Amino acid sequence: MAQKLDGKTVAVLATDGFEQVELTEPVKALRDAGATVHVIAPKAGQIQGWNHHDRGDMVDVDVTLDQADPGRYDALLLPGGVMNPDSLRLEPKAIEFVKSFVESGRPIAAICHGPWTLIDAGGVRGKRMTSWPSLQVDLRNAGATWVDEQVVTDHGLVTSRKPDDIPAFCRKMIEEFCEGRHAGHRHAAE
Repeated sequence: MAQKLDGKTVAVLATDGFEQVELTEPVKALRDAGATVHVIAPKAGQIQGWNHHDRGDMVDVDVTLDQADPGRYDALLLPGGVMNPDSLRLEPKAIEFVKSFVESGRPIAAICHGPWTLIDAGGVRGKRMTSWPSLQVDLRNAGATWVDEQVVTDHGLVTSRKPDDIPAFCRKMIEEFCEGRHAGHRHAAE
């Protein structure tokens, strides 16, 4: 039986400080649905996960940001964790990588603090989204409509608030990644 995401390749952009389950659980769901998944990071080797305030597991990096071609990927996953997206926002190559998905209309899924990186990439203006509550003012100031809901979808952009939302987040992420490009996603960024 063919799986929903057979033939799709998904980029997971992360660095040290990602929230463990916000990377591992969506990656498992994507692979179970048939996708090829690559963890992309600014450095080679491994990146450090966190379980809230405690160190979690190390995760292998498949492709470094310097070597990653965004055109190779059908969709993008941005896991949360406070340190992870805050560090990625300072990486011009990370912002350009995310911006390529925004501008092309390819689907993006971001959970918890993950939407922070989307602000710098110009991917939130005119979007209805959710996040960890501390990001709501940042997202509103960047032109998004922030709502407190388990999972929100807007033209290929899937957002969720926290680890408790992961089952709903994964279902919607897979649905949107199956649908592919969304023209409305690109227009909102212009």
